[in-house]
Amino acid sequence: MAGATPHFITFANEKGGTGKSTTAVHSAVALAAAGRRVAALDLDTRQRTLGRYLDNRAATIERTGIDLPMPLHETFDPDGETLDAQIDRLAEGVEILVIDTPGRDDPFARQAMLRADTLVTPINDSFVDLDLIGQVDPETYKIRRPSFYAELVWNSRTQRAKTHGASVDWVVLRNRLQHVEARNMRRVGAALEELSRRVGFRVIPGLGERVIYRELFPKGLTLLDLAQLGEVGIAHIAARQELREMIAGFGIPDGAAPEMEPRTAMAS
Repeated sequence: MAGATPHFITFANEKGGTGKSTTAVHSAVALAAAGRRVAALDLDTRQRTLGRYLDNRAATIERTGIDLPMPLHETFDPDGETLDAQIDRLAEGVEILVIDTPGRDDPFARQAMLRADTLVTPINDSFVDLDLIGQVDPETYKIRRPSFYAELVWNSRTQRAKTHGASVDWVVLRNRLQHVEARNMRRVGAALEELSRRVGFRVIPGLGERVIYRELFPKGLTLLDLAQLGEVGIAHIAARQELREMIAGFGIPDGAAPEMEPRTAMAS
């Protein structure tokens, strides 16, 4: 593995409340549980959701003695080393580096987007969130034009192609899918598919709206840990399947969909 370049997965969305950090944490842990060498970097120096989540996880491991999959993780300090230097250091010896960006326009988030091999933009399944990447006609629900964020991503992808000679796989993740308001879901889905053809992203299902995600945060646990703790129910099994399908949808090279069973923790 020495000298190899890891796969960079950057979670980015300028709108908060989309489940971005929760999705990033579950992705990092799921990949670690599948035996991949994973590091995670939190760029949100204000909220530090990913960083605090994984700090809580480390504390739970120490307190209980349970060996849970644990990605190496750090939080970016703008007064410390440069972002590129920290990314390069964390990337040494890992296969995958997960980067969680703030839910706002941020120069470091834009910088991280330029490093992305897979750019994941989680959105809630609503026209409010869809407006971030595309404006919709109020009568026909057809896409009028791409929005500012789609243009930002387009520019980032173009710049990366010029400077690194590499393409970016942009994935729009439909989080918090619900089985109510089915007509609205179809309209949002149709608008996303139309926009994906115009702008060039893939649409995959993400994580559903489940209370369990909020309850897991204080202990830093994920859905993958519940079996070891003896807390798996039917709803949790369904949620684990959602997670499996989401990770498979990322299309990360050199590995099939994770088995979703915890293995030994990564040495940090």
